[in-house]
Amino acid sequence: MTELRVIPVRGLPEIREGDDVAELIASAAVLDDGDVVVVAHKAVSKAEGRVVRLAEIDASDLAARIAAGDGRDPRQIETVLRESARIVRMRPPLVIAETRHGFVCASAGVDASNAPEAGSLVLLPLDPDASAERLRAGLRERTGREIGVIVSDSFGRAWRQGTTDVAIGAAGVRVLLDLDGRRDPVGYELHATTIAVADEIAGAAELVMGKLEGVPAAIVRGLEVAGTGAARDLVMPAERDLFR
Repeated sequence: MTELRVIPVRGLPEIREGDDVAELIASAAVLDDGDVVVVAHKAVSKAEGRVVRLAEIDASDLAARIAAGDGRDPRQIETVLRESARIVRMRPPLVIAETRHGFVCASAGVDASNAPEAGSLVLLPLDPDASAERLRAGLRERTGREIGVIVSDSFGRAWRQGTTDVAIGAAGVRVLLDLDGRRDPVGYELHATTIAVADEIAGAAELVMGKLEGVPAAIVRGLEVAGTGAARDLVMPAERDLFR
C-alpha cells in the first residue's frame, strides 16, 4: 500500500424499507477492484425493515422500573430488553447488553438517532455478515468489481472516552491480521499481536460519513485486504473474555 483514500458516497436518499442499497450505491459511486465499501448499519437496517415504532410496543414492568431511574420512555427500554441476550451492566441511563450476535454494546444497538421518523427506533440487522454478503453480491452484479463490504456501527470502549465505528458485518475482507511469529525490524518475534483490520477500516470511513451529514456509505481505497473473514470473527470468545 502506498496511499489510502477514504471517499464519501454522497447523494444517497433517505433509505426506506425495501430499498436496494447496492443499486443506490452503484448509481452514486464509481468502484474499483479492491475497494472496501463501508455502509452504516442504519442504512442496511432500514432497508431490511429492522425498524420498530414505539406506539406498537408494550412496556413490561421491568422496563418501566428501569426507565423510572432516568426518565426515558419505558417502551424504548423494553425494545432494548427484547434485543438483548443478556444485560451486562446497568447504570441509568446506560444499559450495556450482549446482543444475540454476541456484540457487547450500549442499548443492544437500539437507537433513535437517524431513525426514519419520530417515535421510531432502528435495530441491528438480524445477520450483519449476511447483509454484507448480499450487498457485496449486489455491487459485484451491478459494477463487475471485486470488492469488500463492511457494515459498521458506533461502539463505546471500556477504557477510552468517546465512540468509534467498528465492523458488525463483513464480506470479502480479511477482518483480522494475525502477526504471531513475525519479527519486527530489530528481530523481536511477535507472539500476541492481532490487528482488527475491519474495525480500523470502519473507523476510518466514519471520519467522512459522520453522524449528522446524511452520508451512510464510504469507499476505502488503497488497501490489500481481500479475504473471506466475517465480522463475527471479531467477537471475543467467552473463554478468552476476562470480563464475563
